[in-house]
Amino acid sequence: MLRKTTLAAAVLLALGTPSAFATNGLAPTGLGQTHKAMGGAAAGFAVSPMSMATNPAAASFAPDGYDVGLEVFKPNRTASLKAPFSPTGTAVEADGNGDEMFLIPEAGYKRDMKGGLSVGIVAYGNGGMNSAYDKGVPFGAGSFGGPPGTSTGIDLKQVFIAPTASYKVNENVAIGASVNLVAQRFEAEGLGAFTAFSSDPTKLTDNGGAKSTGIGATVGVQGKLSDKLSAGLAYRSKVDMGKLDEYSGLFPNGGEFDVPAATTAGIAFQATPQTLLAADVQQIEYSGVDAIGNAPSTPLPFGATNGPGFGWSDQTIYKVGVKHQLNDGLALMAGYNRGESPLSGDATTLNVLAPAVVEDHLSVGFEKKLTPKSKITGSYVHAFENTVEGTAVLPPAGPIPLDAYDLTMDQDAVGIAYSVEF
Repeated sequence: MLRKTTLAAAVLLALGTPSAFATNGLAPTGLGQTHKAMGGAAAGFAVSPMSMATNPAAASFAPDGYDVGLEVFKPNRTASLKAPFSPTGTAVEADGNGDEMFLIPEAGYKRDMKGGLSVGIVAYGNGGMNSAYDKGVPFGAGSFGGPPGTSTGIDLKQVFIAPTASYKVNENVAIGASVNLVAQRFEAEGLGAFTAFSSDPTKLTDNGGAKSTGIGATVGVQGKLSDKLSAGLAYRSKVDMGKLDEYSGLFPNGGEFDVPAATTAGIAFQATPQTLLAADVQQIEYSGVDAIGNAPSTPLPFGATNGPGFGWSDQTIYKVGVKHQLNDGLALMAGYNRGESPLSGDATTLNVLAPAVVEDHLSVGFEKKLTPKSKITGSYVHAFENTVEGTAVLPPAGPIPLDAYDLTMDQDAVGIAYSVEF
């Protein structure tokens, strides 16, 4: 009964959560405002209930209490059709910012129980992808084939609700696990140019919002190696999502779009009583999800078994951060996050819809005590502009090739959270 109730809540949250384009491929740079401000580093230490979102073992070390937060996210995405392939013979730039800003909520709750057990729950947006080209994307005759007056683009939103339990093996080491209840919503519009390449043209585009759910797990360990050094390791399983039936002619295997597995390892070092240093490395297995990892150049039609995907490779992400306590009431944070873009120059045409090309992120933030048991935390993250250039160089003999676009993006995000300790 609890599982059904929680999953229903996840669906409702997904329907009400505005979509966003996450910054490490499909994933956010970090979860929880303190961790975001520190470049996303989180696996090796705990600061609040939201730390459980990365490593469930953090429940044993985070203070009892709750967090609620909200982020305003603004991506800036542009697609430029290379000169030889445009109808005019010159480069044509398209603005993908029909949807300009997004609100991303987060929440966490945690309590210690008897016998070394800690329990909690976190809810957060796991990212997604969004593009909206109000004037259509240059493609062949001038658009992706959408009806006149409509936009071209896709909208994917994913939300996790994760009940969590952690057990202290001893005073220094804890193991934990979360059940990941996942809901997603997807919509595509203006992709009529691809109907001839679909296994089911009626289930390719302009079918409104499609929803699906799935269940996965995260397991983790976190421990103190010394008075100053701690470390952690977490593994999130792949989530096999239900099929997006309304788009069974777009995604492989009749509408599958799963959540990739991810592994995160981290350390934290208390350099001085006031200064904490932290670093994570994360591997996201995009190649294990057909819709994301399959090459778009496959001869199979869209929607077919093992059909075309976005052609992303696995992504390794490096996160480093620092937190310095200025006084009893104020701390400042900063961080850096880098993950090489998972898409390559030979697959840029389809990725006009999902231009995950940013690589370098700089973050800053603060924690301000309001009372001895409450605080606010703020973060700002800037993803520096990056371009992935399509590798096409010669005019095509037929349709626009799969590498005919240059994709550019930069991003800004501002978040704030309110935390209470019990």
